[in-house]
Amino acid sequence: MLDENYYCIVEDILENDEFNKLETIEHHGTNRLTHSKRVSYYSYEICKKLHIDYIAAARAGLLHDFFISENERTKKDRIISFFTHPKKALETSNKFFDLNDKEQNIIECHMFPANITLPKYLESWIVSITDKVVGTYEFLEKISLRHLYVPNLYILLIIKIFN
Repeated sequence: MLDENYYCIVEDILENDEFNKLETIEHHGTNRLTHSKRVSYYSYEICKKLHIDYIAAARAGLLHDFFISENERTKKDRIISFFTHPKKALETSNKFFDLNDKEQNIIECHMFPANITLPKYLESWIVSITDKVVGTYEFLEKISLRHLYVPNLYILLIIKIFN
């Protein structure tokens, strides 16, 4: 069961109509809202266990991909977005929410080393790594469901570090 405290921390984000539009955007074989919730919650849990700023990790983890885009983007647009979306997500997040410096750094550098913004905080590193693990899990899940050649046990082992 998910931690009730987690919902209190991110409730304002989860109730934001613009943020909820992420549910309609395909992302790693799921949708961007589901992906963001996973990154946020796992980052929250890891930071909580490490006794560091789990609030910033939960909030910024939820907002790390908060930008609106079309599902039908060209391959070129998707490649460009890979490098530029952290800045777009930060701009969009700042329009709707008051972010502290740590939350801003988490969002802006979550694609490190693909983008050059260096993580300044341990929480930034955690969200960045969690995003990559969750994205890999979602991608492998998508492949296994379509092609049935990635064993589900292997996928579960990838995210075992979160449990």
